[in-house]
Amino acid sequence: MSFVPDRRRRTFLHRATAAVAGLPWAAQVWATGAPVRIGMTAELKMASSTSDDAIRLGVELAIEDINAAGGVLGGRPLQLELRDDRSVPSRGLENFRELAAMPDLIAVLGSRFSPVLVEMGNQAAALQCPVFSPWAAANTVLDAKRQPDWAFRVSLNDTWAMSALLQAAQADGHQRMGLLAPNSGWGRSCLAATEARMGQLKGAQLLPVRWYNWGGETSMVEHVAALKQAGMQALLLVANEPEGVVLCKELLALPANVRPPIYSHWGIAGGDFPKLVGEGLRDIDLRVVQTTALNIQRTPRGQGVLARAAQRMGLTDPLRMPSLVGLGHGYDCVLILQRALDRARSTRREVIRDALENLDPIDGLVRRYAPAFTRDRHEALAESDVLLARWGADGRLGALKPKG
Repeated sequence: MSFVPDRRRRTFLHRATAAVAGLPWAAQVWATGAPVRIGMTAELKMASSTSDDAIRLGVELAIEDINAAGGVLGGRPLQLELRDDRSVPSRGLENFRELAAMPDLIAVLGSRFSPVLVEMGNQAAALQCPVFSPWAAANTVLDAKRQPDWAFRVSLNDTWAMSALLQAAQADGHQRMGLLAPNSGWGRSCLAATEARMGQLKGAQLLPVRWYNWGGETSMVEHVAALKQAGMQALLLVANEPEGVVLCKELLALPANVRPPIYSHWGIAGGDFPKLVGEGLRDIDLRVVQTTALNIQRTPRGQGVLARAAQRMGLTDPLRMPSLVGLGHGYDCVLILQRALDRARSTRREVIRDALENLDPIDGLVRRYAPAFTRDRHEALAESDVLLARWGADGRLGALKPKG
């Protein structure tokens, strides 16, 4: 079964963003002077992706808010420099080098795909440029052996994600877990995280992993059939939306009593999954890991940012925004960088990198960072910020209350 993405939403958002960027007040309101640049490389031309849209909107809205309040470094405006990498690591690295060569560029954000961020992180010290991950979850995006490390993350990681999925599956009464993962760095990161956590779960058993080729699978159900044959009670899914859509549509063609409960990493939420799968999604027992960025609407500040983002995307229901967590993560990346600029009083990147490890508490959109990073911890979020969610019939992704 093939996967056919919907390009209409991407076209609408790109036109809307371009139109807004063309307005004189969009780039700056009160701030004047030479711009201070923030770079971003993302899968802009991947038709089914919405994670990059959400992250970019978060970044743009934070920049607008900061510029409206007077900018940075005594009145200079922040400016976003955007590049497309098509989720290809070599393109991402080329973009990173190009962006890092720009004057007064202080950091580069990636997007969803871990292989891109891993390559950027490996080259960040050579380029003397901080790298931020607002989504990519592979544990190898950060590396404590790199000292100093120039990579930072405002997102979850694979250890937290797989731990949350395993705990939820076991709380639901499942012990024999099957893992379906891509034959990639992300998939191997998730396997390592799963194996490490399994030893701490009494009675749980991990069946031999089933690997699939990322971007090259037209059918996924045979992997599930093999795991079912081996006695699987719950499926741990590591996939992005193309493979997730193929799997769900194939499962919907089977009797309901043979469909396994699915506990999924958040790659499938990197696209408009309810729209891509269709109404049948409600008939699949599916949970997906998220962060507390899913709940930014619970504060007046978060409601305001979400409403502005929904308007940009042409949505009448802000809570129907695809890949919503990316909005909060992207917004808070910029807030953290602003605070680092304030401390550094300079666009010198080595000073900014050091400042990032020595910030005062920051009240972000997602959480209070107290502090965001230290020398030994470049994860801005914590494992307690991870939750599971489920799509409702209205297409909203809503947080689930943990059992127990």
